Amino acid sequence: METVIQASERLRYLLQTIPDLLDKIPKTEFSFKASPTQWSKKEILGHLIDSATNNHQRFIRIQFENEPIIFYDQNEWCQHNNYQNLSTSHIIQFWKIYNQHLLEIIKIISADNLQRFGAGKDGQKLPLHFYITDYVDHLEHHLKQLVTY
Repeated sequence: METVIQASERLRYLLQTIPDLLDKIPKTEFSFKASPTQWSKKEILGHLIDSATNNHQRFIRIQFENEPIIFYDQNEWCQHNNYQNLSTSHIIQFWKIYNQHLLEIIKIISADNLQRFGAGKDGQKLPLHFYITDYVDHLEHHLKQLVTY
């Protein structure tokens, strides 16, 4: 099982590597939508911001609430955040700073709190350490759609 320390090191690496790679993607490519229902690269990065937002809730609330249920509708969040029409630099900087903040939170979570539980839409109860490592896995999955690193 991967540790939270390993996941935080992976996140730190992504924060050091990815923003420069994203900056090199031509704006037309970053905004291109293959179809009205498919996300552009800009919207995929926006989805990762939404994921950060919701996981921020998990990383904090699981530490003091009794098994909170936290989930979101990813398509509605992407649409209402209007990522497609925001500047690319804004989205990249927002993604970076939000994840830097999450990294700082992860570093100070106690071992006891890492064992506390929360749930998603399906109601399955999972420990906080799972949500942290799963978050970084999810980041890597989508970042591979955007860049090769």
